[in-house]
Amino acid sequence: MRLRKLMFILLSVLLIALLSACQQTQAPEQVETVDVEEAQPAEEATEAEQVEVETEAEPPAEVQEETAAPASQGDRSDIRIVVVSHGQASDPFWSVVSNGVAQAGEDMGVTVEYQAPQTYDMVAMSQLIDAAVATNPDGLVVSIPDADALGDSIRSAVDAGIPVISMNSGSDVAKELGILTHVGQTEYEAGFADALAETGGTAEVLVVDLADPIDAQQRIVAGLTANPDIDGVLALGPTGAAPALAALTEEGLLGEIQLATSDLSPEVLEAIRDGDMLFAIDQQQYLQGYLPIVLLTLLNANLNTIANDVVMTGPGFVVQDTAAQVIDLAAAGTR
Repeated sequence: MRLRKLMFILLSVLLIALLSACQQTQAPEQVETVDVEEAQPAEEATEAEQVEVETEAEPPAEVQEETAAPASQGDRSDIRIVVVSHGQASDPFWSVVSNGVAQAGEDMGVTVEYQAPQTYDMVAMSQLIDAAVATNPDGLVVSIPDADALGDSIRSAVDAGIPVISMNSGSDVAKELGILTHVGQTEYEAGFADALAETGGTAEVLVVDLADPIDAQQRIVAGLTANPDIDGVLALGPTGAAPALAALTEEGLLGEIQLATSDLSPEVLEAIRDGDMLFAIDQQQYLQGYLPIVLLTLLNANLNTIANDVVMTGPGFVVQDTAAQVIDLAAAGTR
């Protein structure tokens, strides 16, 4: 099909958050601390995963450490790595990151801690980083959704001689903050505007409120009606893909207009499997949790370093041929 026009579906006030796979809400300041013992499925919480919610963010919650079994190349159980992210382990996206941290800790035989504020709260997150630095860990992993709010705390870790790796968000500021490397997906590689322009295609942005899926669906229908030459719709996440899929179904346009999205959800994977969605761009967040633990372990145990400023985890693509297998992996909590 000759590409003539492509529609973007996005949320106006939370575009940056969507691109970083963030979910932001406002609520009283709380701190979430996760004691990582072993990876668990994203949909189920078992006795092996212990989640403690502290009601006071000042000072940040004390962490009970779980020491993994020693790795085969020697006892590394005295190596302790702290992960501070802006995403809660109870969130479907971030639960996969947390599972990657847990599995890497078990595989490497090191002690790992996953911490996050209970809601998207940069003040609470900076306090968690400061508290982690005060304990002098052997490594620190941070996400950086807001460099202005977190920069001082991260620099204090670097100045204290703690090796720091960023993950998920912050690839554009990691180097200037003194971070060893960034593990994640940069937004340019995940985008396609330049490639679309090279093929002679054009794109139009449609702003919708993802907090109101019914209204979003109606706006998408109106956009499709007003632009009958649209060949494809790209959503910036599953919460945008769902109303887009409903709109195309309502208008009888599935198959005639192609649909794709960033990031995964059960509904997205099922739509790809059934042929109702073309593909999903996957930043493979399990690797964003797993790889920093491996890199910091090898730095401490074997003085290994990474020459790249960014270790790319995506974009990967889930298509119809792989969707069924990814559905099974998602149920296991690794995709």
